[in-house]
Amino acid sequence: MKDFDYIILGGGCSGLSLAYHLDLQNKLKNKTLAIIEPRGEYVRDKTWSFWKVKSHYFEDCLKKSWDKFNIKIPNKTKDLECKNYPYQSIDSGLFYKKIINRLKENKNIFFFKSQKEINTNKSIIFNSVPEIEKNQDQLWQHFCGYEIETENDIFDENTLTLMDFDCDQQNKVHFFYILPFSNKKALIETTWISKLEERSTNNNYENELEEYIRLKLKTNNYKVKFKENGAIPLFLTNNKNKKNYINIGTAGGMTRLSTGYTFLNIQKQSEYIAKNIDIINDVKAFKIAQKYKFLDEIFLKVLDKNPDLMTEIFYNMFQVSTNSVIKFLSNESNMFEDTKIIMKMPKLIFLRALLSR
Repeated sequence: MKDFDYIILGGGCSGLSLAYHLDLQNKLKNKTLAIIEPRGEYVRDKTWSFWKVKSHYFEDCLKKSWDKFNIKIPNKTKDLECKNYPYQSIDSGLFYKKIINRLKENKNIFFFKSQKEINTNKSIIFNSVPEIEKNQDQLWQHFCGYEIETENDIFDENTLTLMDFDCDQQNKVHFFYILPFSNKKALIETTWISKLEERSTNNNYENELEEYIRLKLKTNNYKVKFKENGAIPLFLTNNKNKKNYINIGTAGGMTRLSTGYTFLNIQKQSEYIAKNIDIINDVKAFKIAQKYKFLDEIFLKVLDKNPDLMTEIFYNMFQVSTNSVIKFLSNESNMFEDTKIIMKMPKLIFLRALLSR
């Protein structure tokens, strides 16, 4: 079996992003890289969205970018602008194509379907596969989406709906999410935040989507062009770093626990690893700032114990400067901005969650 300098376990978003940054920074000129990925071909399977709080290399992979959004709760709608930090969505199919085409040009990069095909004893390994224990008390963000095309103009293509809470909550946290790509085409997702056992018993995603389209969008004339679904753990995985074995992506703590946002964190981590690859065992692991872990832990405790209050809490969060909230949700806020957001939260409930840590 062949030896490699670097091995990436998992050729999804984080694995490919790291390989891309290594190649981009010319770190594989005299090094070899093996990527272990079982899938036979890369096709569009996801939509990754985020606030553009920093530049990235995938503007050419965007489905669309918006500088307006809204949040809805029963009888209220908040319309907001995000011109400084537009909301962007990446088409995973375009992302895969861009990276795979580039990596294929590097003769030092190899793809394998199984780890059994290579020798891992002398390599630095980057693992993107999360180790998740089936704990019934953990919260997940789970969702299903339809990209639909309608016969008539249904959507405002310039404004996305970040959260529409005007729907059946079932004593959980439930909202719809709409990314309008044109006046006749949009991705609509039903999203739940709940515990593991409730993921399979609590929801019929397709019925929810069809009912929302019929009753809220008031149309039966549409075609489903694409479907996606997934579940994001809103807790840290069991993966641990060790010498010559480094976790990346969700396995490496790059998912923001209160929001599920991961894509830009992956890009930051990949850039950091590529920059420090020659001394990677001697530098600190790239992490989301500790304050966000602390604040997210409290926030999720409140969410778990008080799901009936979360629509108002999310809505009121955006009473603060929109730029400040976006930066907070994207791990880029300062202490002054953090404080402004904290002050909008119901004090007694959050204090109880803090004291119960």
